[in-house]
Amino acid sequence: MKFVDTHCHVHDTEFYPDNREEVYSESVAAGVSMLCVGTDIKSSREAIEFARAHEGAAAVIGIHPHDTKDNDVSEISFLLTQYAEDIIGVGEIGLDYFYTHSPRSVQQASLREQLDLAVLHNLPVSFHVRDTGDVDDSGAVWRDFWPIFDDYPEIRGVLHSFTDNEINLQQALKRGLYIGINGISTFTKDEAQRKLYKELPLENILLETDAPFLTPAPFRGTMNKPAYVERVAAHQAVLKSTSIDEIARVTTANAKRLFGENL
Repeated sequence: MKFVDTHCHVHDTEFYPDNREEVYSESVAAGVSMLCVGTDIKSSREAIEFARAHEGAAAVIGIHPHDTKDNDVSEISFLLTQYAEDIIGVGEIGLDYFYTHSPRSVQQASLREQLDLAVLHNLPVSFHVRDTGDVDDSGAVWRDFWPIFDDYPEIRGVLHSFTDNEINLQQALKRGLYIGINGISTFTKDEAQRKLYKELPLENILLETDAPFLTPAPFRGTMNKPAYVERVAAHQAVLKSTSIDEIARVTTANAKRLFGENL
């Protein structure tokens, strides 16, 4: 079996200061290739450096919505030009209204700038979209995100770590977006989420870990790693009454369709 972890941060020294090589080796031995996703200029540079030095790792670079006020998109533009052959996507970019680390207007401007770069370089996008936790403002992030997305009809991509509702799922599928499924699917107690993960068609799914975050069951309480993407796949196999080999085959084909055949 071969799995693709389409979203992890194993390259990032903030999260893996002294065990990156161990985690990488374990993941490769488990048959996992990995997309190392940047969140700011520093981690994007690290993603490129890590991918250049490690077979089975690829770089996706961008500025996370949390970090948009402190990072200049021109630096991402420079990296995309300087290391074009080493970068397979732009991300993780988007909007996050759950926290207030960066003003909404700054997030929106940065998202547009980075989508411009994705179009210029013909690269797929890993999106981070998280709604506000305020009941009175529920849905605000999507009301802002979809009009921006629709201004870029050339864009193809994935909604990383999707946990939202059926309405926004259908909006995403209608637009041809893939849905990133990670460890949350193995431990959520939200019945609506459980139903979504069960019924989501396999041809629309990309597997991910978001390592070091969101460690799947039964490894809760430990640091996540790309090797654990197999647990996400195993859970999907149970939900869909199919084999883990079939989950691996289809999701790997999906990942290659979006990010390229060299994964």
